[in-house]
Amino acid sequence: MKISFLRICAVWRRFRRGALRHHIDHAQYLPQIESLMRRADPDASWHTRANWMIDLADWIRREPKVSLLDDSEWRRVKHQRIRFLLDWLDGNRDVKQGVQAALRKTLREATGPELFSATGLPRESAFFSELSERMVKLILPRPVGQQDLSTLFTAMFPDESDAEWLLELDAKTLSRLWKLGGDDGIAHGYRQQIDEAMLYLVTMVISVGISPAFRQRLEPRMPLLATPFMSLRRELENYLFGSAKDEAGLRSVRMLLAVCQAQTDKIYAHLDEYGVSVGLVYHVERMRAHLVRMGRLLDLRVAPHAEAGSGQVQAVLVDLIVAHHRRSSVRELVNRSFSLLARKMVERNANHGEHYIARDRTEYRAMLRAAMWGGFITAFTALIKLGITGLGLAHFFEGAFLSINFALSFLVITAIGGVLATKQPAVTAPALAAQMGQLDTVEGLRELLARIAALLRSQAAAVFGNLLAVTPVVIALSFAALFIFGKPVMSPEKAQATIHSLSIVGVTPLFAAFTGILLWLASLMAGFADNWFALRRLRESIAHHRRLVHALGAHRAERWANWLEHNVSSIVGNVSLAILLGMMPVIAQFFGLPLDVRHVTLSTATLTAAVSSLGWEALATPQFWLACAGIVVVGLLNVGVAFSCALALALRARDVPKRVRRLVFRAVLRRFTLTPYIFFWPSKPEDKPAMDVAEAADEQAQEKDAKQQGAEELSGEWRRKD
Repeated sequence: MKISFLRICAVWRRFRRGALRHHIDHAQYLPQIESLMRRADPDASWHTRANWMIDLADWIRREPKVSLLDDSEWRRVKHQRIRFLLDWLDGNRDVKQGVQAALRKTLREATGPELFSATGLPRESAFFSELSERMVKLILPRPVGQQDLSTLFTAMFPDESDAEWLLELDAKTLSRLWKLGGDDGIAHGYRQQIDEAMLYLVTMVISVGISPAFRQRLEPRMPLLATPFMSLRRELENYLFGSAKDEAGLRSVRMLLAVCQAQTDKIYAHLDEYGVSVGLVYHVERMRAHLVRMGRLLDLRVAPHAEAGSGQVQAVLVDLIVAHHRRSSVRELVNRSFSLLARKMVERNANHGEHYIARDRTEYRAMLRAAMWGGFITAFTALIKLGITGLGLAHFFEGAFLSINFALSFLVITAIGGVLATKQPAVTAPALAAQMGQLDTVEGLRELLARIAALLRSQAAAVFGNLLAVTPVVIALSFAALFIFGKPVMSPEKAQATIHSLSIVGVTPLFAAFTGILLWLASLMAGFADNWFALRRLRESIAHHRRLVHALGAHRAERWANWLEHNVSSIVGNVSLAILLGMMPVIAQFFGLPLDVRHVTLSTATLTAAVSSLGWEALATPQFWLACAGIVVVGLLNVGVAFSCALALALRARDVPKRVRRLVFRAVLRRFTLTPYIFFWPSKPEDKPAMDVAEAADEQAQEKDAKQQGAEELSGEWRRKD
């Protein structure tokens, strides 16, 4: 009995402390609310009433810059402020009448079609117009226009986080807010504005849906009036101008909205197969946004009446807030419009990068031979480069001639089946990311580790082959030039300066990383060219060109079109890399940036030519060995930076989870510690026990990671339930 009595007393004390704390917490609101509410004037101008509503929303959503409360607590505080405001108005009837009149007059005068049909939706008809419009909006935001509900709404909810606390408002509070600011006349007026907004949206959908760029990518082909977009407009007009209780018409409109959404999925499937256009992706995304908004407005329109449909009003307002802030984001527009293009470029680079991976000893030897051919051609390229730089031309012409030299060299290497080191990482990394996106089993992890080992072996074979060939060829050519012309290819002063410029102590690592970025950019241009070739359907255009067919014949024109389709990316990649290597230092010097390129094969050829000019005694100098260390760093940074940039883009384009990335990284480190030599040389058949040990360790690690991930997900689920 005594224990029960003490428990009752404790509950009563907690109850009283809670009531007093609630009163103390809200006592500070009293002067603020009274001052704010007495400013409401129904006879004031539109801008005065609009600014008052913005101040009211700011008071509700205000948070201090430094606070110990988390986001959920602050959302509850905002809900308490709204309820306390409503309670205060119920206790002050004279002030409430003025507030109610000001709110209703403002909402009655405001025009809503712009809010429902344009807020949060792309306005411009093209991607770059929309991009420039958003950038200007970041600098010069739109003012609150006369009787414009759209700008008033966006000014009242300037943060995307406002959608969270608005979504969590309970039905009773929403009903009280509607009774304060709305009535049946306002509801009827806004229902008419919703109808106008839906007609505008369906017109925008039709403008894209019946365009030639859209229709020619849809199968099966159908007459213009039979397309689902035209049918959607007819059914929507019949429903809006017919009976409000037409359930069959409502179901028909909803069904056609789903069919139109399915048509946009077909467009994405076509783009994913035949090439991506940023402009078309923008139009498809714009159409999808319009269809989603129509579905939201349709749900709001069929609500029984304003007070009972407060939940639908709440959903539409939240959707408008989120859509508005996402539309204001330039980054969101670029990511959404370029993501599919990046993925298509990555996939095309992955297709071209498959044949650069040596999986066994036979392919390793073939890669080594191809790399030696590449080193042989690069030796001539490096000596021609020395001759061009020794002419003393203007910077622009020097860069132009160097670009032509590099382009011819790279194209010859590709034509004879050779390989140039550091060009591989940018096209092999997407092939690696493609397999990481399918990593869901232990067997998949095992295959991925084998692919990574083969890829690194291929890089090693390419570098070894280039260096094994370029060094003796440059020595032979240097002695031939000395025998023919009677003087070395470099003067002693230039040779000394060349060796010093390649030293590891200096800017060589920076230039090598810069060159790695240029290698990656060249691979992007190659993927873009391949995508553009497929998007424009140039193979069919060339194969059926009347003059070409007349000049070459149908069979030869077809063969030439097929050859160009398979080699356009290689040609564009080689030419773009040559232009980047030749012209980027010139452009950087124009802006006062002392940047230069450092390619491992070209740098090795230049160092060999410098040593040949000075004589063998140069091998005993510390500067030579510092330059050799610089060559090693150049090779590592060329490969590493190009591979990292390409892999990061590929992982982002394929949405590979971070957990999978960490898992693969740890598995590669374990494999490297157990059997490091398989990353540089092809493994022997007798190496299977060591491979099995590594695979067993990988399997155990993956099982441990899976259990840990499951535990984290379970704990997260329990926290959400709590």
